[in-house]
Amino acid sequence: MTALERHQAPAAIQRVLHTASTIAIVGLSSNELRASHFVGYYLKRHGYRVIPVNPRETEIIGERCHPSLRDVPVPVDIVNVFRAPDAVPEIARDAVAIGAGALWCQFGVINEEGARIAEDGGVTVIMDRCLKVEHARYMGRMHWLGFNTQRITSVRRAGLE
Repeated sequence: MTALERHQAPAAIQRVLHTASTIAIVGLSSNELRASHFVGYYLKRHGYRVIPVNPRETEIIGERCHPSLRDVPVPVDIVNVFRAPDAVPEIARDAVAIGAGALWCQFGVINEEGARIAEDGGVTVIMDRCLKVEHARYMGRMHWLGFNTQRITSVRRAGLE
């Protein structure tokens, strides 16, 4: 098993998803076209408490922004990272400091030093995986729009255009 595969174990992903209720998204953007915005919106819509962490914003998706993880006033289950890989070690230190349950790095956000810091501090690490995609995969919410449409057929109902 490679170092990266170790941070992509299906059992760990499922455990993190099933036990989390509060997710701090580091690098959440107010731009609706950015992946971080869509992921935050999706997670909020699916019942998670989403806490934006972005020093350049005051509010995103209707939630107050915090300049850093250490400024978040409530316990955090998952720290979801939408930042460059070289920012991960400092984010990992902050995740350990606030007692986060997991450090989740999105696609392409790979930093072994950050993973080591988090793991040494008792924080589960998921790396190079999308939180929204994994939630949809394991929680039965897969749909091209990102939302459960409650429809399992391709047959149109009368009156639907």
